[in-house]
Amino acid sequence: MSRHRTDWMALLSGVLFVVLGILIVTRAITDPLVLIGVLVLGLAFAGLVAIIARVVRGK
Repeated sequence: MSRHRTDWMALLSGVLFVVLGILIVTRAITDPLVLIGVLVLGLAFAGLVAIIARVVRGK
């Protein structure tokens, strides 16, 4: 049985959007500029982790 490799970009992006959704619903973040900043930084972090994981995997 072959194992499926983890897609880190998709996993971390999904977690980011769920967390941002919770923060919006609970009104913990009300400023749109802060929301956009957190979104961009979170996606950049997810991309960095995905790149590092691919390099470590050797593909």
